[in-house]
Amino acid sequence: MEILGILNLTRDSFSDGGQFVDPAAAIEHARRLVADGATLIDVGAESTHPDAEDVSAEEELRRLMPVVEALRAGGIRVSVDTYKPVVMRAMVALGVEMINDVTALRDPEAVAVVRDAEARVVLMHSTATGARAERVDVHPDTIVERIVGFFRARLKELEAAGIERERLVLDPGMGFFLGQDPRVSAAVLRDVHRLADLGLPLCVSTSRKSFIGALLGTGDEVRPVDQRGAGTLATEIWAAERGVQYIRTHDVRALRDAMTLRRAIAETPGRG
Repeated sequence: MEILGILNLTRDSFSDGGQFVDPAAAIEHARRLVADGATLIDVGAESTHPDAEDVSAEEELRRLMPVVEALRAGGIRVSVDTYKPVVMRAMVALGVEMINDVTALRDPEAVAVVRDAEARVVLMHSTATGARAERVDVHPDTIVERIVGFFRARLKELEAAGIERERLVLDPGMGFFLGQDPRVSAAVLRDVHRLADLGLPLCVSTSRKSFIGALLGTGDEVRPVDQRGAGTLATEIWAAERGVQYIRTHDVRALRDAMTLRRAIAETPGRG
């Protein structure tokens, strides 16, 4: 299993906005995530939550370039979270290992950029009409069929466009990317094994998301972001146990430690 450590170079990310806008602080945090067990650092310079600010491609590159250059120079494996073709092109030129696109290469120019590159691509399903999550109503009983249908169609289109299927990773989306009802995200996690039938690696990112706060809350009270750690870890272990190969998280050490103990228990000799 690969652990993608989240590094947000944003002012307004819902969980850690403003903490790593300084390149030196971002690079230090990335190194700490690697020390904690991250196998890739997933760097993003534009938040995609429903109330996020717009960030131009120029500003996105201004934030990304010094951080990604330093991480690559230090031998750190990097994934970049972006949907803009011009940003993808610059990041591919720096040798990033993965492009993480919340719009699943909706832009034809993005298709052309990654087709001519070697980086793997995470295709994320979303109920939103654009790159930003939206508060929409979706029924939990229909979401998995929707996701499976979306990926089947998208994979066919991208293979026809010349992108090798083996380079693709599938992310069903979570939280507001699926809908405002927290049960929708729970339903996808419950049936995530069904997405494995598509025959490609899966990526899941539940870390600190809204649905966890809602499901842990009482009445109209939603659990605050800084109190969603245990809930996040529960969802991540659930996903890992069902064969999800990439888990994107803020709390790398907690996930690494949990999986280390799980493996130690499973491998302990005894009667069984």
